[in-house]
Amino acid sequence: MKTFAITDVGQKRSINQDSVYTSELPVGNLPNLFMVADGMGGHQAGDVASRSTIEQIVAHISSDPEHNPVKILRSAIEKANEKLLHMAQSDEGLLGMGTTLVAASIVDDCLYVANVGDSRLYLINNGITQVTKDHSLVEEMVRSGAIERSEARFHPKKNIITRAIGVKEQVMIDFFDEKLDPGDTVLLCSDGLTNMVDDEEIRILISQQTDVAGKAETLIDAANQNGGKDNITVVVIEPFSEEVKAC
Repeated sequence: MKTFAITDVGQKRSINQDSVYTSELPVGNLPNLFMVADGMGGHQAGDVASRSTIEQIVAHISSDPEHNPVKILRSAIEKANEKLLHMAQSDEGLLGMGTTLVAASIVDDCLYVANVGDSRLYLINNGITQVTKDHSLVEEMVRSGAIERSEARFHPKKNIITRAIGVKEQVMIDFFDEKLDPGDTVLLCSDGLTNMVDDEEIRILISQQTDVAGKAETLIDAANQNGGKDNITVVVIEPFSEEVKAC
């Protein structure tokens, strides 16, 4: 397995409210763990939300005796949600904070994914597939037929999310599992990438680079060249750089 993670403040923001975490080594009973969180809230609150969520999830997973990846991720995210709510209630400056999260773990050749909000996970090989589904107002409009998919990326309400960690007492989490094949590249990213670079361009840029660092850095550069209106975070994973066992 080869991985590379990078986060960038972008061209327009003064503070980076994205947080990223990667571990190719075991975290608790997960053999590896990858996360991208995109915080929201005034001043430093978004930064606090994303960073604290990742810290809380890592701490919980590290001591969780459970072995089922979905149960491990669910419990950790729920605990992080409780912690964020408590922090906001205890500090006026943190009121209204929250964060998206996309988290993944690769167990043998199976990819397990948890998602809250509009940070994304893609599988890229000959084509590109968005595994996660955005929890956003615009995505709901697309699904209902109110707007076309082609209109979504530039819609004025594209940044309104409908789910986040730290906003409500009960957090709704989507889970996905995918079988990985040789040649697959896994990409986790915040919307600072996907609002600036469309899916096909992401696929092309990934295919033009031979190493994980080059793939990640090229995506950051493209987002900044296209305006860099938000913080940009990407995690690139090549699961089959070494042999993996079957499920």
